Amino acid sequence: MRLRLAAGGPAALKVLAAAGAAGAPVRLLWGGPVERPLAPLSPWAPALELDSGTVLFSPNAICQFFFLARGEEPTDLTNQWLEWEATELQPAASAALYAQLVQGKKGLEAVEALGKLLAHIEQNLSRRGTAYLAGDTKSVADVVVWGTLFPVFQDETSLPSELQTLRTWFQSMTLLEACRKAADSVLMPKALLEFKSYLQKQPPPCLAIERTTSNEPEEEEGSERALTEEEITAAADAWVRGAAALPKPWQPQKPVVALLLFVPALTAPVHARLPVEGMRNVLITSALPYVNNVPHLGNIIGCVLSADTFARYCRLRNWNTLYVCGTDEYGTATETKAVEEGLTPQEICNKYNAIHADIYRWFDISFDYFGRTTTPYQTTIAQDIFQRLLARGFLLQDTVEQLRCEDCQRFLADRFVEGTCPFCSYEEARGDQCDKCGKLINAVELKNPQCKLCRGVPVVKPTQHLFLDLPKLEERLEPWLEQSWATGDWTANARYITRSWIRDGLKPRCITRDLKWGTPVPLDGFRDKVFYVWFDAPIGYLSITANYTDQWERWWKNPQQVDLYNFMAKDNVPFHSVIFPCSLLGADDNYTLVNHLIATEYLNYEDGKFSKSRGVGVFGDMAKDTGIPADIWRFYLLYVRPEGQDSAFSWSDLMLKNNSELLNNLGNFINRAGMFVCKFFGGTVPNMVLTLDDKRLLARVTLELRQYHQLLEKVRIRDALRCILSISRHGNQYIQVNEPWKRIKGDEKDRQRAGTVTGVAVNMASMLAVLLQPYMPGVSLAIQRQLCIPPECFVLSHDFTCTLPPGHRVGTVSPLFQKLENDQVEALRKHFGGGQAKRTPPASEPSPAPATVVAPGDPQLIQELTEEVAKQGSHVRQLKANKAEKAQVDAEVAKLLELKKQLALAEGKSPEVPVPKGKRKK
Repeated sequence: MRLRLAAGGPAALKVLAAAGAAGAPVRLLWGGPVERPLAPLSPWAPALELDSGTVLFSPNAICQFFFLARGEEPTDLTNQWLEWEATELQPAASAALYAQLVQGKKGLEAVEALGKLLAHIEQNLSRRGTAYLAGDTKSVADVVVWGTLFPVFQDETSLPSELQTLRTWFQSMTLLEACRKAADSVLMPKALLEFKSYLQKQPPPCLAIERTTSNEPEEEEGSERALTEEEITAAADAWVRGAAALPKPWQPQKPVVALLLFVPALTAPVHARLPVEGMRNVLITSALPYVNNVPHLGNIIGCVLSADTFARYCRLRNWNTLYVCGTDEYGTATETKAVEEGLTPQEICNKYNAIHADIYRWFDISFDYFGRTTTPYQTTIAQDIFQRLLARGFLLQDTVEQLRCEDCQRFLADRFVEGTCPFCSYEEARGDQCDKCGKLINAVELKNPQCKLCRGVPVVKPTQHLFLDLPKLEERLEPWLEQSWATGDWTANARYITRSWIRDGLKPRCITRDLKWGTPVPLDGFRDKVFYVWFDAPIGYLSITANYTDQWERWWKNPQQVDLYNFMAKDNVPFHSVIFPCSLLGADDNYTLVNHLIATEYLNYEDGKFSKSRGVGVFGDMAKDTGIPADIWRFYLLYVRPEGQDSAFSWSDLMLKNNSELLNNLGNFINRAGMFVCKFFGGTVPNMVLTLDDKRLLARVTLELRQYHQLLEKVRIRDALRCILSISRHGNQYIQVNEPWKRIKGDEKDRQRAGTVTGVAVNMASMLAVLLQPYMPGVSLAIQRQLCIPPECFVLSHDFTCTLPPGHRVGTVSPLFQKLENDQVEALRKHFGGGQAKRTPPASEPSPAPATVVAPGDPQLIQELTEEVAKQGSHVRQLKANKAEKAQVDAEVAKLLELKKQLALAEGKSPEVPVPKGKRKK
């Protein structure tokens, strides 16, 4: 193995320390920085060349490789630390290092960005009571975290004195021979000067604002970082350049007709968007929704809405963007639904494809094409990939034991079987996956299996099936993953889930099923079978694109020019990060593989889960019946988007965010800015004479604008939305301080000041219209019309420029948002709190309804409540273990007791009132 390092680079430190700590037999090749298109500090990125010819560029992957080679398997805890280091600690440490080396900051001022992260390490070490991060012996996590901190804290006395446990750990790591030698070799004065020289040519790192993990916005900080003279001057210069400095909005010469967006794919449109040489070509997919159900709010934010927001942003950046999606229509789920509704599978597909299309149209999802998988192209492409895998020896044949229902005279596909999960004992596990523990299972492993069609007891019989040889493909998968992780943006949960699959060892995966409804297997002996949905469904991305354009291969067999983003919820990750890539790698046909895998956590509903059977939660076809506009739904779902952990939809929080963030903050500012132009200046933007305070505002807004870009480029959609709201807060404060409604009545100087403030404010509103477009396209369009913003200004720039110059005339300005009243929201909460599945849609004044309808003896309800009790119990235990505030614990215990009460009622028992623990009154 050869390890290439550039002295002076922080990443080299942890890699060299890991090599020494693991005793890795590497040959060191020292050199200067090498330009690679990898990351902000890419010239200093290390590279490990394996004997096989594979090259690893990711510093953390290299460190992990050394410890794995020594036989130390990573634990869940070490993996969590590595993800945290890469996504949280490393950016903050880079900012601190920049502050020290370039800006000359000292002491606490230089390491301010690391404060909460250092406290996080201290708390974890103290709580676990271990000497090292993942246990009583050092691991790769200790080396990596130490290696990131040491360049900043070479003088360990600069670590906060109150973090004593952290200081002890840091000192013990620094004293390790491998760490000391690495520091002496990498952090040489001459090399550090070269690294400093490089940093001086870079813009200062702009960290994502630290946010609380709740749905609540963080309080405004008492003080903002000081602006530099350079930033103020640059902002003033950009303002003066005006609209002429904006990039020209780009459109393909012959764009796709909008009316085709939701038409089921039968023939290709005449004019299609195709990759363009020399442009950034972005291909976006969202996980194909199952056609057999109606998506709820969690499904919508997890896939299509998140992808739509990013696609709209890409278009505003003038990136050549194609966003495709469609309904996943083959498989057991469709057959099951057809049996339930007494329809044929094709009739079910037609019915629910139309429902999905209507829902997404109402939510203003801007697909370039929304298709379906039941098309001839799906058969052609899936069978071609299959044949290529077969020809290259990546398919296995085997006899498997499968459940057969003698009463129905058929082998039972996974979803036609229910039983008790062999891992967690959940009593309604499906034959392919347990919804409770998430583990993939084989139907024959189920305990007490039942046929879902007739409720008979199936028997085990042998049957022949085909398997994808994942172990054989692993040698192709791992180098590709390393490259994709090093060059792309994968969410932390996507990386973690993928690593867990690989760590547990890949096994051959069955790709055929004994069904009629699916893509037929083109092989003698298997022609009565179809492809398993998780082999077949991701190929739908390709076939849907093929229905959009017969030149689909220019998108899907063009990895050199196309950047592929996959959006999904976390339960879909292994199919997109392991199984589908293995299929395409094995097919060996230059397929475009995912560069950026964006997975959300789960969105819950109030204190529980969405449940169609119990009538709990808002589903896509119900949202429009609430009377709340689609853009408000979009805003709130994106505001609470579960980016780092599960989040929850809450009616009271929706009302709060609408009334505070939209009505009182954003809407108030934009409306006032426009109204001042109309009321005080006859609808014409006045002349502006900028003072130093105005230029400071321009610089402050420019910082927010650039952070908006940085976050969205990393697909941090939820955090980027905060930048928009922060800009409008700056605008409101600017108006309040300068009081143009008073100054307009004063002398010439005051009137001039009123004109300047009004002109700057209405230009901020113009910029906000563009920033809002990915999130609230309808509101964005309304602002564009009210302010008469020229179409050529509707493009994103990194600078805040004057797009509405003096003399520009605005139109009629009117309020953008309406207040949500408490009575209205409470009625909706009750309506969607249980049992509304059998009710008509709510009128403008819905009648009161019980929050939860508990039907004794309903087995599905009992199971769902059992799950919720278990989940809430675990949550309470975690809070107690973390020594949370007593009030918080008490509130969660109360929820647990209420769930137990509902469970008892559902089981037909009399709910007992528990006796509180602790002291009793005598």
